[in-house]
Formats: sequence, C-alpha cells, structure tokens
Amino acid sequence: MMYGGPIFIIAFLAIPYLIIISWEEENQLQEKKEKKSPRFHLGTFPILVEGPFGVVTAAELIGIILFIVFAIWAIYSYTVVNFILLPTYGAMTLYEKWIIMVRMTALIFGLTALTCLAFLFIPISRGSILLRLINIPFEHATRYHIWLGNFTMFILTLHGGTYMAEFIMRGELLTEILEWKSDRGANFAGVICYIFALLMWVTSLPPVRRRYFELFLYTHQLYILFFIFMALHIGDTYFSRAAAGIFLFMLDRFLRFCQSRRTVKITSATSFPCGTVQLVLSKPGNLQYNALSFIFLRIRELSRLQWHPFSVSSSPLDGKNHLSLLIKSVGDWTGKLRGSTMNMSGEEQQIELPFQPHSEITASVEGPYGHESPYYLMYENLILVAGGSGISAFLAILSDIFHRIKEKKPCLTRNIVLVWAIKRSNELPLLYTAGVESIPTSLSVKLNLDIQTYVTQESEPPLEEGKFDSGVNSSVFPISNGFSISSLVGTGNIIWPGIYLVVSTVGLAITLGLLDTYYINPFSISKWWYLGILLLGCMAVSVLVFGGLVIGLWHLWERTSAEEECGVDGTNFDTAQHSEPTELKVSRQEYLASLKTVHYGQRPNFKEIFGSIAERCGHVDVGVIVCGPQSLQSCVAKECRSQILRRRSTDPIFHFNSHSFSL
Repeated sequence: MMYGGPIFIIAFLAIPYLIIISWEEENQLQEKKEKKSPRFHLGTFPILVEGPFGVVTAAELIGIILFIVFAIWAIYSYTVVNFILLPTYGAMTLYEKWIIMVRMTALIFGLTALTCLAFLFIPISRGSILLRLINIPFEHATRYHIWLGNFTMFILTLHGGTYMAEFIMRGELLTEILEWKSDRGANFAGVICYIFALLMWVTSLPPVRRRYFELFLYTHQLYILFFIFMALHIGDTYFSRAAAGIFLFMLDRFLRFCQSRRTVKITSATSFPCGTVQLVLSKPGNLQYNALSFIFLRIRELSRLQWHPFSVSSSPLDGKNHLSLLIKSVGDWTGKLRGSTMNMSGEEQQIELPFQPHSEITASVEGPYGHESPYYLMYENLILVAGGSGISAFLAILSDIFHRIKEKKPCLTRNIVLVWAIKRSNELPLLYTAGVESIPTSLSVKLNLDIQTYVTQESEPPLEEGKFDSGVNSSVFPISNGFSISSLVGTGNIIWPGIYLVVSTVGLAITLGLLDTYYINPFSISKWWYLGILLLGCMAVSVLVFGGLVIGLWHLWERTSAEEECGVDGTNFDTAQHSEPTELKVSRQEYLASLKTVHYGQRPNFKEIFGSIAERCGHVDVGVIVCGPQSLQSCVAKECRSQILRRRSTDPIFHFNSHSFSL
C-alpha cells in the first residue's frame, strides 16, 4: 500500500474526472470559441528537433530533466544514509570498508532501478487510465517507454556490475553468482533476470529493430520471464516498489488479449494502383473513437503473431457500423496483404470466394486508441502536413469536419491548409476517399480549405491528370466472415474500464489478505524468493479472476447493446435527413479537386508556407499536425520553433502536434 497506493489512488480518482470531462466536451469547444487571445503551451512548443530523442517539446524536456534530477537525488540520498550507517558495522580495515561501500552502492543502484521500473510499464499500457488522464495517446507514450528503458538498463548494468566488483574483491565471484539465498536476494535469479532484460534491450536498439523487426517483437515477449525472475531475485517487499505499474500493465494486457480473440468482419477491400489497400471493418455502434485514432491489426493468414498499427482513415460520423483503414504496401507484411486482396479480385476466385476458406483473410483488432478528446477541433486554423500514407489520418479529420459543419455539431475549425508530400502522382486518388459522398456548396463559405500537394519524384503531370478516376484496381465485398470490433477497448468509454480497474485492484487486496491470513502467517513463510513469486501470483490471479469476471459482464452488456441496435449499416451518410436540394450539392471528388494545387518536382518550402499563413492569420492560435517520417517531423518542428522564437505580438502562435507512430 505504501509503494503502490499513490498510483492506485490517482487511477481511481481519474475515473470520475474523465467521466465529467467527457460530458463537458461540447462546453469546452464553446469556451474555446469565446476565448479570443491565443495562448502559448509548453506541450506544443518544440525545443529539440533533431538528435537521438527526435522532436522534444518544452514540457517533455522539463519532464526528462526532472526525472534525471530525481534519480540523482535518490542516489545521493541513499549514499548519505550509507555513510551514516558505516560506523555501525564496527572496527574494519580500509579494504573491508571499501567492500561494504561497493556493496551498498550496488544496492543503491538496484533501488533506483526499481524506481524506474515503477514507471517503465505505464507508457505501454495502451488503454491506461493514467495515460487517458493526461491525454497522452499510446503512440506518444511509446517513446517515453524507450527513454525509460534505456535509462533503466543503464542503472541495472551499474547495479549488476558493482555487485560483480564486490564479489571479485572478496574472491567469491562464481560462488555468489550461483547462490540462491532465502533470507535476501537470490543472485542467480538476478543474473537470469538481467540476461532477459539485456536481450530485450539489445534487440530494441534502432539498427536491430528496423532490420529485424520480428526478432525485436518476439524477444520483447520475454518480459513475462523478466517479471518472474525479478520477483524471485528481490522478494515481495522490493518488488512492491514497481508492482503498481506492472499490475496496471497486466490489466491492460489481459484486456487486449480478450479483445483480440474476436474475429472481425472485413466488409470490403479496395486496392489502388499506388500500392495502397483500403480495408473497411465492421464495428458496433457503441464503439467510440476520434478521427485521430489508430488500431492494431493482425491478419492470421499472413502471420499469427504480428500486429501492425494503422491510423483510422474514417470519421466516427461517417457511419456507426464501419471503420476504414488505408494501408500502404511498404514491406513484406503489407505487400502480402495487397497481394491477397488483388488475388481475390480475379474473376475465377470471386466466384469461388464464398466456398473457399483459403481465399479469405481473417482479421483481429486491438483498439482503437488515441487522444481522449478531438483536440484538432479546438483550433480555428489548422495546418495538416502529411508524408505519403500519413494522409490517412487527415482524411479522417477532413471527413469529421465536413460532417460536423454539415450537421451543425460543435467545430471551431474554419481554415485548413493541407500539405501533402508524395513520391508519385498515382497516390493522388487516395485524397478522394475522404468522407461525405455529397457535399453542400455552402460548405465553401463555412470552411476555407487549401490543399497543396507536392509530387517529389515527377517533374511534370501525367497525361491523365484532371480525371476523376478513383484509381481502383480491385474491389472485393465481402472478403471475410466474423463479428464487429469488440468494444472492450475504445476512446471515450470510461465506465467499464473504471469498473475493471477498481474490481481487479480490490481483488488484489483481498487475495493478498487471504494469502497472508491463511498461508503465510500460519506456516511462517519467510523465504524472499518464495514471497516474491507469491505476490506476482496474486497479481495474476486478481487479473484473471476478478478482472475476468468484469470482462465477462462487459461482454454480456456489449452483446445486449448489439441486439438492441437496429442493425442498419451506416456506411453512407443519409442525405435524406437534410433539406438542402440535390442540385446544391457537389461530389466529394469535384469539391476536393477544385481545392487542390499540385506541385511537381519539388518539396514543400515550410518557411514560405508558414510565413504566408502568419501574414494572413494575424494574432491567433494555429494548430500544426504532422503525420509522416521523422525527417518530415523535424522540418516542420524546426519551422514552428523558428516562427515562435521570432514572432511579434501580432503574429500567430504555431502549436506543434505529431501523429506519427512507429515501433
């Protein structure tokens, strides 16, 4: 309770807070609209734009500095205490004092590493209440896990290396390494634990991870053995220092496991000549998400273990029973997916499709994940910068804004500049997959949209430019049987995750209390390694039994809600509900094509783009969202920083936001 209590209390208090915030979302948009003066935010001001950390905002830099200062202070405090305790060991030679100080230093590094481990698993709990509390989506928090992992590995190496130095000084290296003590740390378990940590760290380094991604993915599953041998090594008391963060991760992992067991129906697949595949997945009407959400997708026919993240390319207002993805063929997995959909589009296989199980592709889904609130709606002026397939996320934003303006829902956005950098012009048809089929002509009065497309590897337009060709190579409908995406995970759903967290945590307290009352105390259990594994076992039992009970009830509620739905697919927007005459509407393709300017043989000049917007907008907030490779993020972040540093009182404030995600 002493070590994990504060984290659990914050998580419990986050539940009612998030519920209240979700109720007041429309009020927040109204308050933002009434607020005239722009504000500077540390979280959207990029400080470091290049280097090993990538783009780092002012808030993130402050967090890094504070954590390093905290670690240094912890080491210093432990060291001072050790110097105070040194005389209590009695009369010793200088060499014996050195041995004791080395041992104490090793313990200090171990305690500091446990502090790091207490935070290490919170950023990778994808649906964590804590991440939702501070509105940091998983794709952003992943790099915090990377930073903490590197720092933790450094401290663990100092911990093990210092103990090795002490063993060598006493001439008992091999004996101490193989020793399995009951009254204090089991050294051999610690050596095995460090080996697992080292394997996970080495395979996660960028050169290894990018070249051998599957090796990184599979090796990272060793975290289960890492937990077990860490509990065996340090016992229950020390393990409690990191137990709260690990328990929250276990809750999230079990929930994702339950969600991913469902086979999700793929209602249609479309293949474009540029190598991009559009998948439309079935979802229940009560599954909530925002336009800047993403999901993890597994296709069992391609790999039973690989999960790949993709941005959602559809707005939640496009239809309540479907969700779309745009997947570009850039690797082995995505190449196989495109090949599968193109093979199924052949005439001979289309006939056999309903009777040939091998011709189907079976999907499993985790998510959707993302920001708790649609922050892009908070800006009246938006700059969207996409690189290649990064346009997918912005198609969802455009569609969402189209729908909101059309349906008169809360939306502050009125000026949008979309900058899209692509290699070849055959990717241009992807732009026409956004949103509403028919768009009212009055939209051009309410929304000022400027689309600047840069084709970098072509010096002149192709002959067929200007034709409204969707570029579809093949279309398959449907290509698999299954169910809707499970609503066990979803942005905006707070009540059931809150019940899951509270019941599981209370279950952990009950399990530990029963174990202590009826087993540990009556039988005088005192072995460190045994108590450690008992604590870890209680955590697992609490997740499986108490958490599993809540998930079972959650499934029943989900099934009941699905049965109550009318069952009408909302794939197409129901234009009959609007009184605007048909002749006052234009097609989506015609509207977007009229706003598009294509530049061939050049890259975006962000200094020029941002400068013209600064002159045109005046003293306002301008939201900048980037979705693309690291080089593109750095260029945009550098220009945002430059504009902020040299701005005058009448210039706008550019707020940098990144939507890119890669493992």
